[in-house]
Amino acid sequence: QVQLVESGGGLVQAGGSLRLSCAASGRTFSSYAMGWFRQAPGKEREFVAAVSRSGSGTVYADSVKGRFTISRDNAKNTVYLQMNSLAPEDTAVYSCAASARVGVPRIPLSYGDWGQGTQVTVSS
Repeated sequence: QVQLVESGGGLVQAGGSLRLSCAASGRTFSSYAMGWFRQAPGKEREFVAAVSRSGSGTVYADSVKGRFTISRDNAKNTVYLQMNSLAPEDTAVYSCAASARVGVPRIPLSYGDWGQGTQVTVSS
């Protein structure tokens, strides 16, 4: 099991940027693929991005491709989500998650450990 704590959320104007961080503790961080998901009020949880165990593989939702960048630092047990050109439709609670699966899983069921989430609000 791995414990995850997100930070970096907040209120930003449309077109602005935020960088989310997710600090992990517990089992060996590099043994897990990491993902970011988001959930807006009244909507289903949505996949945002994932990164492989080594950091060499990444995958993004079409809605964020070209604007968001996921990365990880295994020495610091941290995964990041750099979010640029933010739009009001990006407003949601963003959560990081850890998966013991190989590759870059996209579905929530592939992830066994979740953080509490951090709120991102983008004003128009």
